Amino acid sequence: MGSVFLKLLAVLALLCVAPARSDWLPGTATFYGGSDGSGTMGGACGYGNLYDQGYGIDNAALSTALFNDGASCGQCYLIICDYDKAPNWCKLGKAITVTATNFCPPNWNLPSDNGGWCNPPRPHFDISQPAWEIIGVYRAGIVPVLYQQVKCWKNGGVRFTINGFNYFERGRERVDQEHCLAALQGQALSFTVTSTGGQTIVFNNVAPASWQFGQTFTTYSQFDY
Repeated sequence: MGSVFLKLLAVLALLCVAPARSDWLPGTATFYGGSDGSGTMGGACGYGNLYDQGYGIDNAALSTALFNDGASCGQCYLIICDYDKAPNWCKLGKAITVTATNFCPPNWNLPSDNGGWCNPPRPHFDISQPAWEIIGVYRAGIVPVLYQQVKCWKNGGVRFTINGFNYFERGRERVDQEHCLAALQGQALSFTVTSTGGQTIVFNNVAPASWQFGQTFTTYSQFDY
């Protein structure tokens, strides 16, 4: 009873910092990427260098059940190791908030308890090693966790990169998109974006009328879920 009480106190303290957007749910977790987290750079979400993009090393690859065909990219999750189920592998009273930056693909050749951790329908987090060692013991394998989706707290604003060229000769859909952008050259660009969490932000005059293909423009607004 004492360990449960201490764990709940720690969770409540963390929730004061990171307001929850869902109830506690059971899942599992492993880690990857090496002690410096460099092996987690890049990933299926397309964020590239996570240091440069402001995500750092507190990140995770999500299983199919959580990844939602990429719609969960950028979402944040508060995770605690379930000490009651795995006291030898969990650190009591510790929690970590990670950002979804990658996809953990299923391995149908292995059972879900021995390498096939990301096989549906399991909700699984493959966490960077530095983040993992906050909540779990290094030598642990797959461990039970409790998780919540929470608001994200990021530094800096949303960035828009305008990719393409003035003309294309491949793929009709891509050609149409590039012709559309080409037709907008010489005009300032504004965007209205809605996140998968339901938050809508209007970005007015993000790119000036002099914008060129290949340029990236930074805003002062950021999604928190």
